[in-house]
Amino acid sequence: MIRALTGFSTRNPWKVIAVWAVLGILLTVLSQTLIYRVTQTQTADFLPKSYDSAAAMKIAQDRFGTKPDANPVTVLVARADGGALTAADRQQIGDGAKRLSRLKVTMPKPKDAAPLQRDYSQIPQVSPAMAAPDGTFELLSANLTGNPADPGLENTYRAFRDNTRAEFAAQGLRTGFTGALADQVDSADDGKTLATVVGACSAALIVLLHVLVFRSVLAALLPLISVALISGVAGGAVVGTALLTGIKLDPSVPGLIGVVLLGIGIDYFLFLMFRFREQLRAHPERHHRATAAEVSHKVGTAVTSAALTIVAAFATLGVASFGQFRVLGPAVAISVLVMLLASLTLMPAVLAACGRKLFWPSRALKAEPRDGATARFADLVARRPVVMVLASLALLGALAGGLAGIKMDYGLGGGPRTASQTTAAEISRALPAGVADPTSVYVETKGAGPLSPGALDGLAQGLTRVTGVGQVAKPVLSEDRQAARIDLFLTADSQSQQARGLVSGPIRSAVAQSTPAGLSAHVGGTPAVFADVSTAVDRDLRLVFPVAAALIGVILLLLLRSLLAPVVLMLSVGLGFAATLGAAALLFQHGMGKPGVNFMLPLVLFLFVVALGTDYNILISDRIREEMEHPGPPRAAVARALRHTAPAIATAGLVLAGSFASLAVTPQPSTQQIGFATALGILLSAFLLSVVLVPALAALLGRGLWWPLRPGRSTARTAPGHHRAEAPQSPQSPLSQPWSQSPTPPQPQPQPDHHTYPYPQPYAPQEEQGAAPSWTGSSHHP
Repeated sequence: MIRALTGFSTRNPWKVIAVWAVLGILLTVLSQTLIYRVTQTQTADFLPKSYDSAAAMKIAQDRFGTKPDANPVTVLVARADGGALTAADRQQIGDGAKRLSRLKVTMPKPKDAAPLQRDYSQIPQVSPAMAAPDGTFELLSANLTGNPADPGLENTYRAFRDNTRAEFAAQGLRTGFTGALADQVDSADDGKTLATVVGACSAALIVLLHVLVFRSVLAALLPLISVALISGVAGGAVVGTALLTGIKLDPSVPGLIGVVLLGIGIDYFLFLMFRFREQLRAHPERHHRATAAEVSHKVGTAVTSAALTIVAAFATLGVASFGQFRVLGPAVAISVLVMLLASLTLMPAVLAACGRKLFWPSRALKAEPRDGATARFADLVARRPVVMVLASLALLGALAGGLAGIKMDYGLGGGPRTASQTTAAEISRALPAGVADPTSVYVETKGAGPLSPGALDGLAQGLTRVTGVGQVAKPVLSEDRQAARIDLFLTADSQSQQARGLVSGPIRSAVAQSTPAGLSAHVGGTPAVFADVSTAVDRDLRLVFPVAAALIGVILLLLLRSLLAPVVLMLSVGLGFAATLGAAALLFQHGMGKPGVNFMLPLVLFLFVVALGTDYNILISDRIREEMEHPGPPRAAVARALRHTAPAIATAGLVLAGSFASLAVTPQPSTQQIGFATALGILLSAFLLSVVLVPALAALLGRGLWWPLRPGRSTARTAPGHHRAEAPQSPQSPLSQPWSQSPTPPQPQPQPDHHTYPYPQPYAPQEEQGAAPSWTGSSHHP
């Protein structure tokens, strides 16, 4: 299958490139147009119905008409001079609220708006809420319906904010806005410049690394352009699948997919280009399309296994109970499968179409590079494997020591203060902090007849006695009197850990003790939702980790056809995961005094560091086994494999780490932790595990690493001089000197295997008469 795809693509490169270009453009437009139709932002909707906050949300929607896409906005109105409101001011505020309730807010349409964008023009519901005890301000409650992740609704909110400011400014009053939607828009506006700079720096880093490595602008730009097209196709595939299945995505999924595809797409392109350049240099007489076919087939085998490893890791999220995990897993898995298809079709086609011009104006193809730092490092790892293993384990163990006393932090705040947060702080100085985002207790009858307000007096009194509840509102009955809502205004910020602990502990205990017989009660609201999310995530982590590890182990077993090698690789990535999480705890929890590491960090690290880090281990292991197929000591094979593969792994690791490091400079502390830790984990995987620990273990274990199918035991197919032709070493090399003293008996010269390359003449490779074909031209992969 791999040979068929790569062979067709390298024979018909321009056709393949044209198909991908058309699909990329069309599906990019489709995904940008429809993405907000398949996303939902209410975290409670991702919880199973068995959770308390999810049951409360259902009662709110069924009995009180709460809209799933409602976005409450709290408006603070005060005098511009800071004085207490007069009776005339309060009258003007009431009249202004009535006028705003009749005024239609028209959604602005920017020039760069996506086609077929949904129109969020609407008449908002604006009504008086409460006043400050000292009379310095009044609060209005407003509701805007729509998907808050959609830029269209964000623009509608901006128009509503401008209308409200203008309405009250004419009366000499000032306004402030707070709530989830207001804070989201303020954060986006404040971070717009930073996001643009970070994106430009990430792209510049990728281009610069490619220019430094390949000395070619074309080799630097083509991977970025290709990955952009592939990302468009993947985005369209994910959106199309969500539309067909009715699955709702989390708004963070598109951005996460973009980072993943950028990283692994550039990685796969780098693996191909390094091997392509190596083979062009080794066989200058061969047609470049034949070389592209051979390289694509060889690297395609490792890339396929690496991609399937990522797919398997993310597919395990399908067994999670938390909906955000369940939709994230299939979305990333579909995207990676699209990238895998592109790595077997589009990328080989690009190599075949460009040929040697891909590396212009570099002259590196005209001469074999001299042994440099990479060759010396490869010799060192092969000669001193014990020292390298011990040093690697010491560093990983030191970092993993940070796991002692590690805690999970479920806090959402802590970023730079926005205008919305400033308004919330002003409100909390006069009223309980939870006024703008109340916690609600929903009570429902169980066929016991209609409710009366007096039936809930005992429950309300029990809630007032809970420390941390600043105020308890009067019960509000539903129209059919089958349900009631009691709003609680907590003294703690609704998004804080303190509020979640208060809800999951004392408040729910008080509700359970004070709810009258025949009634059922559930606690809802932001702190209740995230308290349940923390429970769901904790359960899912205990389930996802072993399942994902088992699937990755099976894939490695099938790829490497060995019982010992998969164990070595899994242990190495396991150590890398522990070291990365420990380093994050050392920095953020122990060093910076944070409450703990972000609760999503262990899962993100496991999926990305283990799954993506396994890519590099697969690449180096596959090359080591390939080198061990040929005569010679195992340590010499390790040195040759490391010499050829380490530059590709190092460059790919820098690119992928740079992609994730861009998240570390965002304003949100949780995103900073994820960006820093993931980038560190990728660097450890690339520069420590894959180029030091795994090769050193391979040098120690030799061909026994591949037990029971040890490579190199069958009759050699190559002549004794071929290793030197492909990977020349100086006579003084400590690796070549002792092992070259036992000459290998002459072997018969095989004829070139033209069937290895799926090309008719004139593309079939032609060996010179009497010359032995290099071992790198043979095909021993299935």
